[in-house]
Amino acid sequence: MKIKKYLKLLVLPFTALLIPLKTLAVCPVCTLAVIGGVELSRWLGVDDTISGIWIGALIVSLSLWTINWLRKKNIRFLFRKIIVFIFYYAITILTLYWKKMVFYKTCSKIWGYDKLIVGIVFGSIAFTIGFWLNEWLKRKNNGKVYFPYQRVVVPIILLLVASIIFHFITKCDPLQKFGL
Repeated sequence: MKIKKYLKLLVLPFTALLIPLKTLAVCPVCTLAVIGGVELSRWLGVDDTISGIWIGALIVSLSLWTINWLRKKNIRFLFRKIIVFIFYYAITILTLYWKKMVFYKTCSKIWGYDKLIVGIVFGSIAFTIGFWLNEWLKRKNNGKVYFPYQRVVVPIILLLVASIIFHFITKCDPLQKFGL
C-alpha cells in the first residue's frame, strides 16, 4: 500500500510536465532570462550595448503586454501605465546592479555610461518607434497590415538596425581605449 502511495507522489509531478498548460511570463522569470542572456552574450563576445538594446526592447514589450492585460481584465488604478514601466525597468536594472553588471567600476562604458544602460535606453527607443511605426502603417492601410507578422517584423528591423549601428560605434569608439 505504501509503495503505491509513494509511487503516485513521484509520478504525479512528472505527468504534470506532460500536460500542456497556458503559461504567462512573469517579471522575475524574464529578468533571470535577461541575466542569463547577458552572461551568454558576454561569453559569445557580444558587446553590452547590443545586449542592452534587446533588453530595452524586452522591457518595453513586457510593459505594453502588461498594460494591455490590465486593460482587458478591467484593472484600473492611477498612473497605471507609468507604474508598470517603472516597475519593469526598476526590477531589471536592480537585478543587473545586484549581479554587478551595471554601475560598477569594472563595467564597460561608452560615452562615460555603462554600456548595458546605454543599450537599454536606445533599445527602448528603437522598440517604441517600431511599435508606433507599425500602428501608423496600419492606420495608413485602413487598419490592415501590409504583410504577415508586420507587428513583429517592424520593431525587429529597427532593433537590428540599432544593433548594427552600435556594433560599428563600439568597434570604432576611440574613447573606449581610455575607459570612457
